[in-house]
Amino acid sequence: MRHETVLTLDYDAASDAALVERSLEPEIGDIEGDRTTATLARDGDEIRMTIDAADLVALRAGQNTWLSLVGVAERCAAAGADGSEPR
Repeated sequence: MRHETVLTLDYDAASDAALVERSLEPEIGDIEGDRTTATLARDGDEIRMTIDAADLVALRAGQNTWLSLVGVAERCAAAGADGSEPR
């Protein structure tokens, strides 16, 4: 049995979503394992990420990984927008 989570991320502007998408895109395929895969799609100011896993433990690990990467991308985008260093 496969398990799936769909994350929908909404941003204030399409340019913000595009920046986060460009940050995450290289990781698709690179960090996947035998038990987890992820896909990424953007439509305007919305990013949709689908995480598919063989079991619930792998699904949770995939969610944690991708949400962490989203957080890093968002912090870097915010730091770039105001000229400060990311935290």
